[in-house]
Amino acid sequence: MKKEDVPQDLGALGKITKEVCYATDESGKYTTQLSNGWDVKITALDAAWQDVEGRIAIAKQKVLNNEASPILFYMEKALMDTEILAGYTGFWQWQIKRHLKPDVFNTLSDKKLQKYAEVFNVSVPDLKTMPVNEA
Repeated sequence: MKKEDVPQDLGALGKITKEVCYATDESGKYTTQLSNGWDVKITALDAAWQDVEGRIAIAKQKVLNNEASPILFYMEKALMDTEILAGYTGFWQWQIKRHLKPDVFNTLSDKKLQKYAEVFNVSVPDLKTMPVNEA
């Protein structure tokens, strides 16, 4: 792509930051060029965020239906899976999968709940209740 053809479509971050792209200059050599964004990339990112928002909504509904513990909601909201959460909490993945069950979650010690609360940056009461303003 030529330097003058680098897309300058204003995206969600276009007013905050610019993206570095590689393009060819007048002599055909590669150089860097700043871009405000690209419609194709913006569309792809919007679709990805819609998917994330859908997963969060599904997790919220599962918690409200008592099919999952609030850990699922906060995991989805933080874009985590059990492997990542295990790395942050020190729990094994199989333990986290157990903690996703409401009956098991309700018996967790305050110490374990505190680990989750610290990772999700919420209080233990908020972790337990998933307040409406969080959901």
